[in-house]
Amino acid sequence: MISVVIPIHNQEPSVLRLYDRISAVLERLRKPYEILFIDDASTDLSFDLLSNLVETDSRLKVMRLRRRFGVEAAVSAGFDEAQGDILIAIEDPANDADDLPMLLQKLEEGHDIAVGWRTRSNGYPVRQTAAGWLMSKLSGLDLHDFTSSLRAYRADSLKDVALQGELQRFLPALVSRYGARVAEVPVRSHARSGPGLRKTLEFICDVVAVRFLLDSFSRPMRTFGPAGFLCFAMGVAMILAFALLPPLPKQSLWTVSAGALLIGGIVLFATGLLGETLMRSYFETPGRRAYSVRDVRSRKDPQVADGQR
Repeated sequence: MISVVIPIHNQEPSVLRLYDRISAVLERLRKPYEILFIDDASTDLSFDLLSNLVETDSRLKVMRLRRRFGVEAAVSAGFDEAQGDILIAIEDPANDADDLPMLLQKLEEGHDIAVGWRTRSNGYPVRQTAAGWLMSKLSGLDLHDFTSSLRAYRADSLKDVALQGELQRFLPALVSRYGARVAEVPVRSHARSGPGLRKTLEFICDVVAVRFLLDSFSRPMRTFGPAGFLCFAMGVAMILAFALLPPLPKQSLWTVSAGALLIGGIVLFATGLLGETLMRSYFETPGRRAYSVRDVRSRKDPQVADGQR
């Protein structure tokens, strides 16, 4: 079964048209499907409009989060609720629903993930090009559009990855380290505005985080340990030089530098040990979630979710 997950927030004017477009495309596929709209705490009538459709469409499910958790948490909530073995995330209404069959075709060819590649820059060509090049170099995954908001996944390829923060956009890179096969599909997008400076800076920070996750997420000591050892060894070498060699020029500067290297080495070692401890806690804590669900509406009786899902 195909599960289509669409996070929304205050999209009352367009949400019914979006539902109609996606339903029409899925009907033409002649395959079992479900549509999950995740309302990220909208303040308009988006949730009410979709809830009215639930009684007429058994393949529609609508969830409402308790507060605004963000697109990534909304997608995570939808994936957890989805019943299909193929998951499609449509994070932006600007995506063209007619591109869904092309993504599914890539999965049928044996790939685990199909990523939409917005061949039209639509107002942000520099960031899209720079983002793709930078992430390709850092992750080793050859994709043009890491910030694509239209993707299809085999459900079993995501079981080892948690969607946290805004790293969902780099999910193909994270999943590829477990051996997932990733393909790219040229798609259309009708977005009219690009990101601002803040979003660009946030992207750069996320790139650094992804690089760390790809290299040393499960073993932080392998990242911080060698650097700590090198700093500590350099500090010890400088101290021995003071003791064995004649007085050096600017000796006070050398002394301060030696002390800084010793302290820096100890701090890096401690950071690695702390990271190892945190990773043990992370992997030993099952069922953690980055969202809280208020309502779930489907053809069956309405359900109310108490506490964390």
